Amino acid sequence: MRDTSAATLRQHGLSLWRAAERIGDAAFGSAFNPLRHLGAIAFFAFWLLAASGVVLYTVLDTSVAGAWRSIHALADAPFGLGVLLRGVHRYAADLMVISTAAHLVREWLHGHARGVRRFAWLTGVPLIGFVLAIAIGGFWINWDELGQYSAVATAEWIDALPLLSAPMARNFLGAGAVSDRLFSLFIFVHIGLPLLLMFGLWFHVQRLTRPAVWPPRALALGFGVMLAALALAVPIASHAPATLARVPESLRLDWIVLFVHPLTGATSPAAVWMLVGGAGLLLFALPFLPSRARDASGPAAVVDPANCNGCQRCFADCPYAAITMVPHPNQRVGRTLAVVDADLCVSCGICAGACPSSTPFRSAASLVTGIDMPQRPVGELRQQLREALRTAGDERRIVVFGCDHGADLTRLDHADVSAFSLMCAGQLPPSFVEYALRDGAAGVLVVACREGGCEFRTGERLTAERLRGQREPHLRAAVRAGPVDLAFAGPGDHARLAGALERLRERLGQRMPDVSDTPGWRHA
Repeated sequence: MRDTSAATLRQHGLSLWRAAERIGDAAFGSAFNPLRHLGAIAFFAFWLLAASGVVLYTVLDTSVAGAWRSIHALADAPFGLGVLLRGVHRYAADLMVISTAAHLVREWLHGHARGVRRFAWLTGVPLIGFVLAIAIGGFWINWDELGQYSAVATAEWIDALPLLSAPMARNFLGAGAVSDRLFSLFIFVHIGLPLLLMFGLWFHVQRLTRPAVWPPRALALGFGVMLAALALAVPIASHAPATLARVPESLRLDWIVLFVHPLTGATSPAAVWMLVGGAGLLLFALPFLPSRARDASGPAAVVDPANCNGCQRCFADCPYAAITMVPHPNQRVGRTLAVVDADLCVSCGICAGACPSSTPFRSAASLVTGIDMPQRPVGELRQQLREALRTAGDERRIVVFGCDHGADLTRLDHADVSAFSLMCAGQLPPSFVEYALRDGAAGVLVVACREGGCEFRTGERLTAERLRGQREPHLRAAVRAGPVDLAFAGPGDHARLAGALERLRERLGQRMPDVSDTPGWRHA
């Protein structure tokens, strides 16, 4: 497929995905929309699997003869706890497979396989294989007819590769062929591989600051209740004990995890290997394939040593751990300097919004900050804001600060609005809100992406915390009480943006404050 066709397919897919996200936002609220927390949900499922798996292992008889009896006996545990435990473990595995696959699709649709995010993509793709291998291996240690079917089908599938000196399927030829030693291998696949998966997950999030390894509390509680209810409403029951002398006739397949077995039966082991191998190679190749699409990341942030005071706010707020602190070259003891790793910087500008030197109230004719984005510097934003308010004359305009990846500000063609789009809403220093009001703006509307939907992971949250006075640099309380609003509107949310603007207009119609009379205002 040509690159133009692939790009068109991705854009159509992204439009459909965003439409689904808006439906989820309407149903659950953007902060608790599962489609915006897929990676965290996969982690949540993993923690559930680990916790329930530890308990299950304590009651498991790890011998061929005793495995089925020990798991089947869970149905007789008091108060239905055994049924609950087993059901949560099985359905959490399904949840992890689904959320992991959906997370992969979402990241590809958003173009996160390329550029500086290539590392997360390349370390995440192998984890899919680990998840499926662990989930499939879980059916073997029950050693019922379904486990027997899965183990034999997997062995026959692996035998299609010309790698082994002896076929694996020979281990299942006779009634006594499966020994405790072979069963120990089953145990390792299902219990040993998760340790490797945990290391892989840790490696996967190494270049993220404060990675989301747990969904919002309400969302985690909701999924926990859902899995528990599903476990009790549709309990997981064992099939008859495995008997290699007989081929199982009727099985209750878990199509989410065991889909590869019927697919192999419908085609051939070689065909499925070609499909799986081709899909794997394609996923690994995606970050390196030529593309006409513009890379989302641009030039990295630049530090000016003369204006960097080593406050570490940019270091704390960078979503991708692209900033480190080193001793300042001026040799003053204890003073540090921010250093940007260009290979990790995604050009979001959040660091510029965190820098205390980014205040527009500085008297310098040319505003140079401690850390800034060369393609869209803070000094340029100040100059554009000044010009927009100066040309307004006696008319007091509403200033709107937004995000390139959020609602489209170009659709705000109102005469009383001056709109400024940043690389991320987190690039906006809160002092610009006060500066706009001081310079004659009637009100200020800051528009961030939907909660949980920031292109750069944490931009909308950091923006909200700064404007609410919960994070430095913060907007002063006297300014927060004035004609200032914060709205959350993602791509395609023009109606949401227009509604937020109309609400601010209504506030201004009720009370048009004189900025010069507002307590605490300071002049440049």
